[in-house]
Order: sequence, then C-alpha cells, then structure tokens
Amino acid sequence: MKKPGSRQHENGKLAEPAEQQLPLKLATEPNGPLDAEKLLQALQVHQIELESQNEELRRTRAKLDSALAQYTDLYDFAPMAYLTLDTESHIVHANHAAAHLLDLPRSVLYRTRFATLVCPDSCRVFIAFLAKTLESGQKECDEFTLQLEDRSIIIAIEASAEFNQQHCLAIIIDITQRKQTERELELAAMVYMAIGDAIMVADPNNRIIAINPAFTRQTGYTEQEAIGQNTNLLKSGRHDREFFKSLWAALQKTGHWEGELWNKRKNGEHYLEWLRIDTIYDDKGNVRQRVATFSDITKAKLADELIWKQANFDSLTGLPNRHLFHDRLQLAIKQVHRDGLPMALLFLDLDQFKDVNDTLGHDIGDVLLKQTAQRLNTCVREIDTVARMGGDEFTIILGELDDLRSIDRVARAILQSLSEPFLIDTETVYLSVSVGISVYPDDTSKIDELLKNADQAMYAAKEAGRNSFRYFTRTMQDTADYRMHIANDLRSALTDHQFLLNYQPIVELASGDIHKAEALIRWHHPQRGQVSPADFITIAEETGLIFGMGDWVFKETAQQVKHWRTLFDPQFQVSVNKSPLQFHNHNQKCFLVWPEHLLEIGLSGEGIVIEITEGLLMDVSSEVSNKLLGYRDAGIEISLDDFGTGYSSLSYLNKYHIDYLKIDQSFVHNLASGSNNLALCEAIIAMAHKLGIKVIGEGIETAAERDLLLDAGCDFGQGYFFSKPVTAKEFEKFLWP
Repeated sequence: MKKPGSRQHENGKLAEPAEQQLPLKLATEPNGPLDAEKLLQALQVHQIELESQNEELRRTRAKLDSALAQYTDLYDFAPMAYLTLDTESHIVHANHAAAHLLDLPRSVLYRTRFATLVCPDSCRVFIAFLAKTLESGQKECDEFTLQLEDRSIIIAIEASAEFNQQHCLAIIIDITQRKQTERELELAAMVYMAIGDAIMVADPNNRIIAINPAFTRQTGYTEQEAIGQNTNLLKSGRHDREFFKSLWAALQKTGHWEGELWNKRKNGEHYLEWLRIDTIYDDKGNVRQRVATFSDITKAKLADELIWKQANFDSLTGLPNRHLFHDRLQLAIKQVHRDGLPMALLFLDLDQFKDVNDTLGHDIGDVLLKQTAQRLNTCVREIDTVARMGGDEFTIILGELDDLRSIDRVARAILQSLSEPFLIDTETVYLSVSVGISVYPDDTSKIDELLKNADQAMYAAKEAGRNSFRYFTRTMQDTADYRMHIANDLRSALTDHQFLLNYQPIVELASGDIHKAEALIRWHHPQRGQVSPADFITIAEETGLIFGMGDWVFKETAQQVKHWRTLFDPQFQVSVNKSPLQFHNHNQKCFLVWPEHLLEIGLSGEGIVIEITEGLLMDVSSEVSNKLLGYRDAGIEISLDDFGTGYSSLSYLNKYHIDYLKIDQSFVHNLASGSNNLALCEAIIAMAHKLGIKVIGEGIETAAERDLLLDAGCDFGQGYFFSKPVTAKEFEKFLWP
C-alpha cells in the first residue's frame, strides 16, 4: 500500500520527495554590467519565489506525511480485519485485527499466501475470486472456510482492487457464529416442520399464532382454521374446572406444565395426549408466548393398560392374579399397622374340581370358574380382594376387621353360595369348597407365613370332609413342619436302604389256603424309627419321589415272588400298589420297565397283581388306558383297591378287564348280620361275580366278619384276623408250616 505523495523504489520502500528546483538558464546579455545587474535582481526575485514554493512544498509534504500516518494508524488499528493481497494472494499488509483473527503474527502473515489458509476444497474458488476482483476493478464479496492451525472459521470477504490492479484491499469478517446460528435456526425450522409431535404457539391472550404440520395431522385443523383461534379449540370437556385450575396455577408459578390431557379432534373424536406447555417471557418478565407440544398417546395408553391388566389380572375370571394378590396383601398388612385393625386371609380350593374337567370337559370347567369368581365377589365387601391363584384355588383378603366374627359370616356365605347348583348350558353342576383361614397378626407377623398358614388350614378343611372352613392352629404348623422334615429325609431313604417290604397274606376263604399276598412298603428311619406309610406315601407323591420308590417296590417284589414260586408254590401271586401318579409319567420307557424286568428275571406276568384305585378308572386319558391295557397284555392282573369309596363305573370295570375287587375295610369293620354294610358287601360280590371278577374283603379282624363274607360268597379275605404284614422270612411260615 503506497502512502499518498510517495514514490516506491524497487525494494518496496517509500522514498522521500526531492525539493523542487527550477532550472536557471543563463543568457549572455549584450549590454554588459547593466544587464548583469538586472539579471542579479531577477535572480534574487526568483530565489525568493523559489524559497516560497519550497516552503509550500514542505508544508504540503508535512500534511501528506501526517495524513499518511493517520491513514496507517486507521488501517492498522481498525476494529475490522484488513488485508492487502497481491495477484498471487500474498499478504502484503495486514492490520492487527487480521493478525488476531487469523491467530498469526503480522511478521508471519507478510510471508503467507492467503490461499493456503482457505480449505483445500475451496482454494480454486478463492483464486478465481481474487482474479475476478483484480480484473473487474469492482467490489467483490464471497464466503470461505479457513483452516487455521487448531480450528476452522467461516469468513465473509469483501475485496476491492487498487488503481494499479496489482493489489486489492480485503475486509474479512468472522461469520462462524452467525453461520452456526443460521444452521441451528434452519435445523429448528426443519424439526418444527418435520417433528412428529404437534406444536402450537399461543400469545398471552391464548390465541393460536403458529402450528406445525403435525398439529394438523393430529387434530385435523389446518393452519388457516387454527391461527387466530382460542386454545380451547381442542377442549374435550372431559376435565373439570379443578383440573384446569391446577394446570394454570402451575403455569403461573413455574411457567411449565406437563401431563396427560384429553382433547378433541376436528371430527369430534376424543384422544388422550401427553402435553407439555412452556412459557417464553420478554425482558420485563411478561408472558410473550406459550408453546404447547403434544403427542397422541391413546393407543400407547390402551396398550399399557392391557399389558398391566394381563400382568395383574386373571384372563379367565377377571380377578386379580397371584402377582396383584401379593401387592394387595402387602397393602393390607400396612393398613393393619396404620389402623391397628386385624385382617384375615382365606385360602379356597374347589372340592374335586378335577372330576368336573374330566367328566364334563375343560370348557364347562372354565365357565364354572368364572361363575365361582362372580359368586365369591358377592360374598365380600368392595374393599376386600378376591384373587385367583391358579387352577381352582382362590384367595380372599378381608381387611379392616372391627369384629373377627365377621370372618365366620363371610366363610359361611361362601359355603352357602357355592353349594347352590351351577347351571351351565344343559348341565347342572354341584360344587363345594374347602376354606382355610389365617388371621394377621394373631397367627403370624410374617406375610409369607400368612399364606402358608391359610393353605394348611384349607387342607385341614378337606381332611375334615370338605365343604367346610377351618382356622389355622399351631398344631397345623407342627404337622406342616413334620411333613417338611419327612420330605427332606425321604430324598435319601432309598439310597440309604432304609426301606423294606412286608407281606400280608390274602387267604382263600373257602379253603383257608394262602396263595396270595400284598407287598407293603415300610420305612425304618434311623432316628425316628418306624414311619407310618400314611405319613410318607402322600409326601412321596407330592415330591415325585414315588416314582423311584414304586420301581424299587416292584423289582423287590418280583424277585421275592420268583423265589417263592420256585421253592413253595409255582402259582403264588403278590399284589403291588401303584400310585395314580405313576400312570401319568410321560416317559414311555418307565411304563415298559416293569414288563421287561419280569422277562429279564424269568417271571411270568401272572405272578404280579397291580392294585389301583377307583379314581384312576375315571381318568379317560389315553395315557392311563394304554398302560392298563398294556399290563393286561403282559399277563399282569389288575386289582381295584378300596372299592365302594370312590366314583365307580361298571363300564370301566368291563373295559379294562379288572380281575379283583377289594371291598374297602370301612364296609367290613364291625360287619353284622342284617346290617346295611352286609347288604352292600353282598351286592358288590354278586355284581363282581356276574362280571367274572373275584372279590377280596379287606380289614377282616374277627371270625364273624370272615364268616359273613364267606357266606356272602366272598372269594378271599385279608386282615389282622389272619395276620398283620410281616417280613418275607416270617411270611414263609405260612408257605411252609
């Protein structure tokens, strides 16, 4: 940049202007001294003029120097960044603002090509921009990105060529922040237009001043229809005044509200939305705008409610399920601690519900469960909880009990209600229920024990004859503890060889001969001594240990029968009890094990009789029938134990070719001439003989009972009158007197 009034040497430095000198041309005058004097005078005048001109020049130069210095200061210390560039974009001069903007000392900038600071992908464009500026002589403007040492910036450049078109003066402005703001505004505008949530902007008077496309999609109102309307345009009328009073109170206090709100679309349809309202204030704290953002959550809410309902309610009956029951029980316990009033838990189990499913089908059973749930709800208060635990088990929570006698009233109402006949399609079904009751905190202070206590009490009700209710007692707990210990000890009893077999003779009544026996398992506990089968058989069934025990009994018995057949009686036969659970073992190999074992040891199937209960015959599943027929095909005979105490069907007796009926000892005990029991025994014997079935009388304890059964035509007798169960060695005395 040349300072005004200066000249520039080749080295680029400015040279001082020389004083103006006027040339003096000496002429020879012909008149001698006179002319010389005139000449001297003229020279003196000229000298004076010349000095005057030189003084003017000096003053002018001083003014120029001052102006140049002032210009240079303005250039160097201007707040805007200035650069002087040559045709190759070298920086000829830079002011302090430029050095600060580019973060480089001016001494470094003077050796730098500005084009090298431009991002590589824009470098060619900048060079073309510089050439156009120098050629056109016009002011040119553009924007470029500079890549500095540790950052990049966006600049706006305004360049003008100097008169010689060899340099240009460029003004550079950092517009990085402005560009970022513009991008953010563009992005915000794009989001505003594209966002799935509806947006509505209202003025302080609640007039709609802006909406986005999602607003139209969700509400049905176009921009032309919504702008200028009051925000209550969408009001559904489903919220009361208190709701909106609370909403506006929050807006006035915090400027923000968020929550669920029912609104109405243009077509009148109501929908649930999640609404967020934010307030924008001006500098003085006055409301300038309110921005509402909302989304339709109707389907999501319904889905959440469905998921919650499925997780907490029984799909069949609509009652609270096990999960929600536990939540309600915890709440009831907390209520006891707050109010000091006790609560009761009732555990209900429908009596013999399985028989309904087996005989009438599961569809009828499902309807029965639904109707049961409805009847139970009519027996309790609204504050009480009726829940279905699964299957045919229900629980009832009775809270806030002022009078414990009300528990009795509820329990009796339940028994009465469920004893009424159920009319399902064309079927009339009769039902009963066993109810166990435990009171909190009287029975226990632990929530998990409360349910266990009620469950134990329910089993006590069943053992008492069903269709009744029982309260939990400490004796029940002691019994439950005993059963738990028995169950634990049973797991090692088989491997520790604690079981043994006893045999009870089955006597031919007409001759008194013994060709049969029943094998009975006995458990000799190392600490407890002899444990009654009544104490451990049901536990073995509940724990699944019955399968291993049953296999052991069969194999031990088969080996003993083979031995006795070889030594004493080739027709000898032993009965083995088989639990109904063993018939429901889905492993087909388990069924084949017994016949295969007989083949392995060389024992005919006729040496074994399998004793089953009447209830098993009522099981119509192919699993049971196939196994019964399979045993028949293997030559193994079938005996029906405890006949007369269950649900019998003559067609099943004939279908499965039952070989023996055992009259239950309840009919034989104290059997007397002319009694009803004797009549029943005579009827059973006559019916069995008509079907080709032989009869065994159980529980004979007296000669009179034996004689009455013999006179009635009974084939065999079994009981303490003949012998109690004894070991195999003792039993051989009957075979070899």
